[in-house]
Amino acid sequence: MNTDEFRTSLRAWLDDNDLTPPDDHSFDVQVAQLSRVRRALYDAGWMRYGWPTEVGGLGGPAVLRAVLGEEIATRGLAEPGIYSMIEVLVPTVISYATPELAAEMVPRMLNGDEQWCQGFSEPGSGSDLASLSTRAEPDGDTWVINGQKVWTSLAQFADRCVLLTRTAPGHEGITAFFLDMDTPGITVRPLRTMHGVDEFAEVWFDDVVVGADRMLGRPGDGWQLAMDLLPHERSTCFWHRIAYLFSVLDGLVRQSDPADDLDLGAAYLAAHTIRCRSYGTQQRLGSGLRLGPETSVDKVLLATAEQQLFDTCRDLRPGAIEWTDPVLRSEYLYSRAATIYGGTAEIQRNIIARRLLDLGKGDSG
Repeated sequence: MNTDEFRTSLRAWLDDNDLTPPDDHSFDVQVAQLSRVRRALYDAGWMRYGWPTEVGGLGGPAVLRAVLGEEIATRGLAEPGIYSMIEVLVPTVISYATPELAAEMVPRMLNGDEQWCQGFSEPGSGSDLASLSTRAEPDGDTWVINGQKVWTSLAQFADRCVLLTRTAPGHEGITAFFLDMDTPGITVRPLRTMHGVDEFAEVWFDDVVVGADRMLGRPGDGWQLAMDLLPHERSTCFWHRIAYLFSVLDGLVRQSDPADDLDLGAAYLAAHTIRCRSYGTQQRLGSGLRLGPETSVDKVLLATAEQQLFDTCRDLRPGAIEWTDPVLRSEYLYSRAATIYGGTAEIQRNIIARRLLDLGKGDSG
């Protein structure tokens, strides 16, 4: 099935199957709606396209997954950020878990039975991921984990966690595990952010025992796993988010008048720029090319477009964010973090300068 056929058939199916979310924007309801949407899409086959048959998929190009997420985001059927976690964690498990473990676990994520989380950031190791200190020490056929993670999305709902730990010094001393979140010794405390949603959590690990068969890759593969995972955060996930931003922009245009055209045009230009850039990233991903530091450009452009769009919403709808539109208020406040989460804008620009433009390496003279 090619992309156009897939989109046409999917749209017809979505028109005939009501997946409208409840009129309740609490985070618990959003997560429940996510499971509902995934289950319906999996049972109908849509969620399985673009994934390998070895893990319960129906095959086909990965771009079909981007089309599916775009339609879900545009129709507002599931919150794009948490929907897109599937595009970050499932490819990682497929690449690094044993084939048997991937075949067992991936269908549970695709069909909505489970949520997974990503245990990377720590209180002293956010954008500086290589300085993480959560330790895993060998004990026979198991490993014992102690430490703390923070800003872990969906941790309070998650059944599994892709967890980075330190097993030796340096980059080569980072090792990843696929951990069951109901393992004794794990404590999760949700974090209330300024946009009023408990999406993130702190997670403590106190003598948590995990089997060696749950290691992702080999000891020391964790840094490479992280470098492979991060571009996925900036490919299909971004395409979903961009689709959502355009739906917000379309709504704003319908409520505006010709005097607002200049502001709307600037917001559209920023959104169109990242969509063009992300389209190229989707093409590279669909061609089987490896994504690398060039996705830092995508990250900077998306953060810029997101903040500009919600700044425009604030300017053209006076009082809505402050008083009358709680959903828009939450989105506006969340957009303030767009230049922080997933690697700060400053770090992304350093990556672009050093790894893409080869700057900063000359002599001091």
